[in-house]
Amino acid sequence: MVAEIVPNIFTRVPAEPVPRLPVWCAAVVPVADLFMNLMVSRPATGSLRNTWVTPATLMLSVATGLTSIVCLALALAGLSGGWRVAVTFVLALFALGGLCVAAVGLAQRFATRRTV
Repeated sequence: MVAEIVPNIFTRVPAEPVPRLPVWCAAVVPVADLFMNLMVSRPATGSLRNTWVTPATLMLSVATGLTSIVCLALALAGLSGGWRVAVTFVLALFALGGLCVAAVGLAQRFATRRTV
């Protein structure tokens, strides 16, 4: 018996090329690309402007961004001194990067729906 190939819903992207992103996304894409590079998850084309954000990456980036915001609020409330500054800085960067990747992924999906 040969198992059928089932597409993975977490990595499946549309077959068509990435649509033109909205103008507001121009400022977000470089931050999202930098975040992906720092997380050692650089897209094959080098930029999310030319590569689809997979559903798994979209979900993970939303989770990272929102969790970082919650942890940031907790750190601001509970820490003091040098730790507070360091942890706040790192969590703010994670929140910014994760939410920028999510913004690009959502912009790609909305741009696709608009053209169809």
